[in-house]
Amino acid sequence: MSTTAILADYLANTHGLGKLQNIHWNQSSPVLYEQALVRNEGKISAEGVFVAYTGAFTGRAPNDKFIVDDAGSHDKVWWGKVNKGMTEAHFERILNDAQQFLAGKEVFVQDLLAGANETDELPVRVITQYAWHALFARNMFIRPDDLNRQLAVDEPKFTVIHVPDMQADPATHGTYSNAFVLLNLSRGLILIGGTHYAGEIKKSIFSVLNYLLPQRGIMSMHASANVGKAGDVAILFGLSGTGKTTLSADPNRALIGDDEHGWSHDGVFNLEGGCYAKVINLSAEQEPLIYKTTQTFGTVLENVVMDPTTRKLNLDDNSLTENTRASYPITQIPGALYPGKAGHPKHIIMLTCDAFGVLPPISKLTTEQAMYHFISGYTAKVAGTEKGVTEPTATFSTCFGAPFMALHPSVYAGLLGQKINEHGVSCWLVNTGWSGGSYGVGKRMNIHHTRSMVNAALNGDLDAVAMRVDPIFGLHIPVTCPNVPDDVLDPASTWADADAYHAKATQLATAFHQNFASYSDGVSAEIINASPLAGRA
Repeated sequence: MSTTAILADYLANTHGLGKLQNIHWNQSSPVLYEQALVRNEGKISAEGVFVAYTGAFTGRAPNDKFIVDDAGSHDKVWWGKVNKGMTEAHFERILNDAQQFLAGKEVFVQDLLAGANETDELPVRVITQYAWHALFARNMFIRPDDLNRQLAVDEPKFTVIHVPDMQADPATHGTYSNAFVLLNLSRGLILIGGTHYAGEIKKSIFSVLNYLLPQRGIMSMHASANVGKAGDVAILFGLSGTGKTTLSADPNRALIGDDEHGWSHDGVFNLEGGCYAKVINLSAEQEPLIYKTTQTFGTVLENVVMDPTTRKLNLDDNSLTENTRASYPITQIPGALYPGKAGHPKHIIMLTCDAFGVLPPISKLTTEQAMYHFISGYTAKVAGTEKGVTEPTATFSTCFGAPFMALHPSVYAGLLGQKINEHGVSCWLVNTGWSGGSYGVGKRMNIHHTRSMVNAALNGDLDAVAMRVDPIFGLHIPVTCPNVPDDVLDPASTWADADAYHAKATQLATAFHQNFASYSDGVSAEIINASPLAGRA
């Protein structure tokens, strides 16, 4: 029996996929390119990059994500607006319909790894209708063939069945719409359908890892990470649109990963093998490393506009979405570590995109303040990253990644605090959002200034600089920073109207207190007292 026949038999017996027309198993990236073109799944740009268009969904669909509520998950999952429960009966119904939907169809199968630490890795199988989605998965996860490994047919512990052309029926399937992202944690099975947005594949596995790893004492993080020549590791927390990918791709530091990491007793390790960067308004001058990937074979571009005749890309065109994306193997970034792992961090940087325009561009945090801001996870949802978001909207996303956190926030916060204290980590809050006024009035923070501030923190240039305490937020702000004008460091001085600044800053401080009230019973008094000074009871 051929290896593909063995896989076919396994899929039939394990997942009920016994009527597939053809199985394309672990094809290489060039072959997947060819398949996607032959099948008219996308187009090739003038630079030779594959460009796909995802239709109605150009971002994640968080309202359509469910976790199966069963005996294995019921007492562990943090149920609520983020982690919505689905009955086992509804899951079985939609699984059965997905099996019938795939009958007689071709599928592309990739066996991959999530987690660069071999002792902590999760073997993953992605089964999808489209060659380009298989190429995306191959970009984003760790490729066993790169490690001279081949996963056994029964080795994957989680399987993603990806049927973007299938539409759910809310009345029958218990969903909210025609789209669905369903996690069955007990069975190691994920169903995705009704949306062609490829990011759902990677984020569903991230959600799984956020469930599994902390139960083994490993901190899972929605964060990027890099390491300097001296071995100094930096972790950068932040939601999509805050600059994690951009700031971590530093030519003077080796990239560990741009979005998802674990922190074990050995150190920091990447959960992925690729990057998924926003490319709207990307420029060769400001972000040369990421810009280069948009012209490199192996990259998959999502919803990037290009000239229909010349096939030249227009990275500034947001007519389809603000959330244009590039998926590429991390090896396209010069000097990146692959598989990505390094030691324990020396610095933690929490990135926030402040739509109010009142937070300082950089401030030093005490351990308690770091815990407070980690639990708060204040930022703005940036246009396009979720369906329906058209302009930055202030929000609190606990642990800087609430949509992907399957357990209660106290689990992740407890692990973070423990590791900060154990390894003496310096913590910083960096605002990459607005300055001089709120969204619509002020301007987005200058990327060159932000890079200079981050580099100064990592290089120790701010260690001996005098700090002043912000009277509203209680944050410690350096009075000077190399290559940054002093007035930029003081958010109040960038506003034309001092009273308007004070009113808006007090409004945000109050929002912090209101948001944190739901967590106050589960945290120490020291963390509560690290809140903004304005509005404290």
